[in-house]
Amino acid sequence: MEAAAYHSLRDLQDRHWWFVGRRAIVARLIRTFARLPERPRILEAGCGYGGNLAMLAQFGDIDAFELDDDARAYASLRAPRQVAPGLLPDRIGFEGERFDLIAMLDVLEHVEDDHGALVALRQRLGVDGSILITVPALPWLWSAHDAIHHHHRRYTRAGLDRLLREAGYAPASIGYFNGLLFPLAMAQRLAARLTRAAGKPDTMPGPWLNRLLGGVFRLERHLVGRIGLPIGLSLYAVARPARQ
Repeated sequence: MEAAAYHSLRDLQDRHWWFVGRRAIVARLIRTFARLPERPRILEAGCGYGGNLAMLAQFGDIDAFELDDDARAYASLRAPRQVAPGLLPDRIGFEGERFDLIAMLDVLEHVEDDHGALVALRQRLGVDGSILITVPALPWLWSAHDAIHHHHRRYTRAGLDRLLREAGYAPASIGYFNGLLFPLAMAQRLAARLTRAAGKPDTMPGPWLNRLLGGVFRLERHLVGRIGLPIGLSLYAVARPARQ
């Protein structure tokens, strides 16, 4: 990811409508699909600046790893313990440990070997553990925004399902989210293509717009996993290790 784009996440993650809304949706997915024991162990793979750690810690004992030194140091200030260094797929630590939930939130698209990353994380899941993934959806939505964030790809629903199965998972639920704002996003991206606008780091919208967009986005927490959205800017998946 471009340095400016990555550093902007630190300033946006607590207040920007998209990050706040995604956390609400992820929390609902955990409550709906994750089979958590009484004292679950949770791992966030690629935690960035730690914006999700407090939400995940509501569900259990949280560990995390992150490649970027600056982000890891900042996230460690928000975590119950030091965030570990790690790089998917083959330098993530936690050898021999087993987690009840692994969260990988808009990280997989940054990993060149996404299959290898999923296999490595499966090896760190308990028998009844779950992995929860969010990724950008629909390759035809590729834009300059993907380029400056160093995405390798966007995913289709069928492609994500196939990838999980090939990596040894049994998907429990896969679906779109960020769909209610899809028409607005399409208009914005079409305008950017027509004007050939360069990708820019995300910025904080004005307070009223942030509240409006956030209110619409958070409505989806009542829909995901129950009423499948026909399309969306993002995909989620909850999966478990396939039975041999």
